[in-house]
Amino acid sequence: MSGRTSGDGDRRLIEAGMVLASELSLDAVLQRIVELAVDLTDARYGALGVLTPDGRSIQDFLTVGITPEERAALGDPPSGHGLLGALIREDRPLRIPDIGADPRSVGFPPNHPPMTSLLGVQINGRGTVFGNIYLTDKQGADMFDEEDERILVILATQAAIAVENARLYDETERKGRELQRLQVFEERERIGKELHDGVIQSLFAVGMSLQGIASSTADAAVSRRLEAAVEDVDGAIRDLRNYIFGLRPGILADRQLDQALKQMASEFDARTSVVTVVDVDGEVASLLASRAGDVVQLAREALSNVSRHAEATTCRISLRRGESGVVLEIDDDGRGFDTETTSWGMGLRNLRERVESLGGALEVQSTPGEGTTVRATLPP
Repeated sequence: MSGRTSGDGDRRLIEAGMVLASELSLDAVLQRIVELAVDLTDARYGALGVLTPDGRSIQDFLTVGITPEERAALGDPPSGHGLLGALIREDRPLRIPDIGADPRSVGFPPNHPPMTSLLGVQINGRGTVFGNIYLTDKQGADMFDEEDERILVILATQAAIAVENARLYDETERKGRELQRLQVFEERERIGKELHDGVIQSLFAVGMSLQGIASSTADAAVSRRLEAAVEDVDGAIRDLRNYIFGLRPGILADRQLDQALKQMASEFDARTSVVTVVDVDGEVASLLASRAGDVVQLAREALSNVSRHAEATTCRISLRRGESGVVLEIDDDGRGFDTETTSWGMGLRNLRERVESLGGALEVQSTPGEGTTVRATLPP
């Protein structure tokens, strides 16, 4: 296990679950699943095959680790033959040291990057297989081990819940657009927001944690009881969502940005014991109201990096007006790193891509022993 412990894996899985819980767009959830799978197992390549409604073949294929040029050279995405098809048909993980030596392998198409080892699991929710996660070539080892398999199985369970939540959000948002013209009282809107921001997000995180524990326990009776509890939590979430739409059709449940950042910092402080303060310019927060979800996710990812790598005792989140736009800054007093010699990990790459997708720019300043500052400059 190369120095890893199951405790380390469980801690990172909880963080991964929180990341998935924060995404509401189905496309964003699917991409996050692949990125997290690669990050948690140190795979060189990762893919998510989304299955057709009949569950017999692949209709969409998301990848990590392959450049756009390599992806374009491959032509059409795979439909589900060979080992990919074996995972579609067999309800169990696949862990293979040598893809080419397996009799089920049909080889790779022209221009395909060389790949050796494979780890794959199904994303199975309520008896329906939504898709499959495929990982290849563990970095620093000849093949994936049992701990990698355990982690990926639990992540797939979390992913199934996140996919269902995103689908439900899409459906409720569609209903919201249809009912947008209905008049709603201010008090009802406030209650609806509080229900979604507080109760539903808490229930969703609890449900994912219970599902993960149920998948990893060897006690069948305990697993059944936990699964039943997850069913109850899912039912409560659906009831609350229906109640919210009864109160205010079309509610998007976006809390005010400054409140969201302060709440997130408070939860991070309590979870990690890193003293976290927030300094938000109210006028700037108002300017970013339509992009509040993206700003919160940027801050969440930056805090995740602080938790995993910084070994910090204090952290600060600030949102202010800058010379070139509005600036979201997260700085810590942790161990820092040499930006000239250290390559960007998955977390920082995700941050940069998300900032650039918003038309902004990301700057990272760090010095060994003196902490790190992550600064995202966004257009107003």
